[in-house]
Amino acid sequence: MMDNTKRGNAVALLPLVVFLVIYLAGALIANDFYKMPIVVAGMFASIVAVAMSSKRPLTERIESYTRGATESNIMLMIWIFVLAGAFAASTKSMGAVDATVALTLKIVPESFLPAGIFLAACFTSFSVGTSVGTIVALTPIASAIAEQTGGNVAWLVAIVVGGALFGDNLSFISDTTIAATRTQGCSMRDKFRTNLQIVAPAALISLIIYIVMGGQYISSYTPAESASWLMMLPYLLVLVTAIAGMNVLMVLVMGIVASGAIGLISGEISLIDWLVAMGDGISSMGELIIITMMAGGMLEMIRVNGGIDYIISRVTRRINSRRGAEFSIAALVSFADVCTANNTVAIISVGGIVREIAQKFNIAPRRAASILDTFSCFIQGILPYGAQLLMAAGLAAISPLEIVKFLYYPAIMGVCALIAIVLQRPKCND
Repeated sequence: MMDNTKRGNAVALLPLVVFLVIYLAGALIANDFYKMPIVVAGMFASIVAVAMSSKRPLTERIESYTRGATESNIMLMIWIFVLAGAFAASTKSMGAVDATVALTLKIVPESFLPAGIFLAACFTSFSVGTSVGTIVALTPIASAIAEQTGGNVAWLVAIVVGGALFGDNLSFISDTTIAATRTQGCSMRDKFRTNLQIVAPAALISLIIYIVMGGQYISSYTPAESASWLMMLPYLLVLVTAIAGMNVLMVLVMGIVASGAIGLISGEISLIDWLVAMGDGISSMGELIIITMMAGGMLEMIRVNGGIDYIISRVTRRINSRRGAEFSIAALVSFADVCTANNTVAIISVGGIVREIAQKFNIAPRRAASILDTFSCFIQGILPYGAQLLMAAGLAAISPLEIVKFLYYPAIMGVCALIAIVLQRPKCND
């Protein structure tokens, strides 16, 4: 049972409250969650965090904040974000995304096209490590198929969103995977193996649904004939080396070099185009890098002032089992995602707290990381104001609410994750 000797200090949570209030208030005033810069909310929350504990000299408080912002796990995460951004942009620039999509769809019979779209979304997002990028690539195709066949646009777009979340949840280069594994201190390979056992049944059930219902959506769509398997090599290299257990930094560097070499040799991009693409990719990670550092510094101040101890004692005071602790982890990250509409930020925000809970109740780091990632993706996938649904709805010219009711995979994934907690499967003894 939880040791309640450390009850902590509720006032230490003020920076987190300030962050949520500013972010939510700004989003509501703007009537758009993505018009409110999350880094602005993080800046004010960080100022409050440093301003607290006035009994300590300002230099000491700043030093504590800086220590949290530049903690080794935070810095490693930032390096991975930088390389992942460069890899994703360079592969897109040299045509790997288009080739992956076209070749995946090309081998699928037309009568199984909905299932094929789901598999394409799963594979693409697993390869590129981003659900939004997958949605951007595949939603126009799904919309075109619906237009040509008279199918339900929202239903086909929801298939894309579901598959995108599957890959995002499992990918070795996904920022959610990176955040979950780094905050919990486990390897990506171990987290992948545990996570796959939780979500594979959901993916299989969803695939069966799409196969059964696919007959009514037969399409005359013909994938591009000019796509080359050569363009997929950077993704295949990343998959093989990551699954083999190679360091993720080396995996991404190899992927970047491979994408540039293939793009240059094939004539798809010039040297300058490749360098510009990598620069754009790195720049696209800027906000995520900044908020990651702010979150690290702010949470360090909360920890120093007793906020972490307070949350753990309150959340776990009625918990006397590992199952209950896992439910509390799921609830924490779900609540954080509802508030921030960003699953990576949600994981980073509660990652330190979750690690403390996991240690108290002997929950294996890989299982804690899996629960974090799965529930954050589940909630993110059904939020009408989340980036995924907003992007999909915008590209398909429909309302996000029209898509939500067809999101079979995220809903089934959530149920499977809850069942995994109830049954305590898969077993993780380390």
